[in-house]
Amino acid sequence: MTLHSTKQEEPLLFEMSQGGRVGFSLGDTDVGPADPKKLIPTSMLRSEGPNLPELSEADVVRHFVRLSTWNYNKDAGFYPLGSCTMKYNPKITEALSTKSSVANLHPYQRSETCQGNLELMFNLENYLAEISGMDAVTLIPAAGAHGELAGMLMIRAYHEAKGNPRSKVIIPDSAHGTNPASTAICGYKTVEIKSSPEGLIDPETVAEVMDEETAGIMITNPNTLGLFEKNIMQIAEIVHNKGGLVYLDGANLNAMMGITRPGDFGIDVMHFNLHKTFSTPHGGGGPGSGPVGVTKELEPFLPIPRLTKKGDLFQLDYNRPKTIGRVKAFLGNFGILVRAYAYIRELGPENIKKVTQMAVLNSTYIREKLKDYYHLPYEGDTLHECVFSDKRQNEHGVKTIDIAKRLMDYDLHPPTVYFPLIVAGALMIEPTETESKAACDEFINAMIAIAKESEENPDLVTSAPQTTFRKRLDEVKAVRKPVLRWKG
Repeated sequence: MTLHSTKQEEPLLFEMSQGGRVGFSLGDTDVGPADPKKLIPTSMLRSEGPNLPELSEADVVRHFVRLSTWNYNKDAGFYPLGSCTMKYNPKITEALSTKSSVANLHPYQRSETCQGNLELMFNLENYLAEISGMDAVTLIPAAGAHGELAGMLMIRAYHEAKGNPRSKVIIPDSAHGTNPASTAICGYKTVEIKSSPEGLIDPETVAEVMDEETAGIMITNPNTLGLFEKNIMQIAEIVHNKGGLVYLDGANLNAMMGITRPGDFGIDVMHFNLHKTFSTPHGGGGPGSGPVGVTKELEPFLPIPRLTKKGDLFQLDYNRPKTIGRVKAFLGNFGILVRAYAYIRELGPENIKKVTQMAVLNSTYIREKLKDYYHLPYEGDTLHECVFSDKRQNEHGVKTIDIAKRLMDYDLHPPTVYFPLIVAGALMIEPTETESKAACDEFINAMIAIAKESEENPDLVTSAPQTTFRKRLDEVKAVRKPVLRWKG
């Protein structure tokens, strides 16, 4: 199992440029030439043309096709990024999102001309509400972090309506990194609490810091260790007794849906990652989708417009006096919503539950097979993901980053590394439900082989990757000193 090592070097488009080559052909028009100096202020005109490469259509197409073959993706193989749920995207959902009635919908056309699309979104809101146990859902936020922000803005608006926005939010040390950022943007101070030796939130710790100036608590459940917060109802009661609200980061809903519902164990606000749980494209900066569900007490604060149904007509309601206002144009990333809708309809209730069961089974299988080879910092039963560390390999000079790079020599994408931060040298693995036993076994066998190499030939691991097109890169320098301009 090795990566292909026959890939040719690929020059930059500027290096491929040949004077006189063109990649387009425009016919004559009945519009005469325009004088730029009469249309554009002189201060904004270039003194000379831009330095662009001159290439044929074939040059450009072949260049980008060759580059695309170097990318690792879900269609190419196993992608075990923990806490990211990089599951395979069914092609039927992709096909449906390209239908003319979907792809050609204008965001601002009159609602009576797109009733079918509005009905789809109306039904999707209800499906997500049923799956989560929440009373109302908005589809507007564009991603998980955007949903977090919208949720926290609603929490602030709720407290302001009661006369005091409060000043603090409790966040566990195992939280996703966007949680404290969302609270800060909303004007709150973060109160960090430490996890217990079991890797869970201790209700007594919450009780010590919860007071009438605390707006609420942000919880990821299951948490970033893959552990279910078994005291969640007790924690919610502590927060509610002081007038606070409980926010759930829904990034790990993949481990709960069909089994339990956040609304049933005390959650007031949560976001959904459609690009994680409901199998829509993920990565590359988007597009994502982060709908937010709320209880009936928070429903008046949802962003506008709200999708309503009067008789047989679906309408957009802007008359919402307590709303937090607009958070995005129109009703969100519609193409992603269509994919999620199709995914839910294709699965149905029983298979939604099976998704969770298979995700937990795959993760548990990997944990049990690897626990004799890698240090397991927390012994609890993990759900959809499991976290190891490099403690054993470190004794031989091998670190987490070395293990990750060596996996590339086995034609496998590395898992998430060095997260969560509460585990030193973390290796965070999430297989998702879409992987077969054979795919999990391939990953397990590679990890076991690397564990043995770390003991018997650690230099092989610390110098990895060996067979990839590029060897180990200076990733820190690439971030701190990026080269973004062609100097040829």
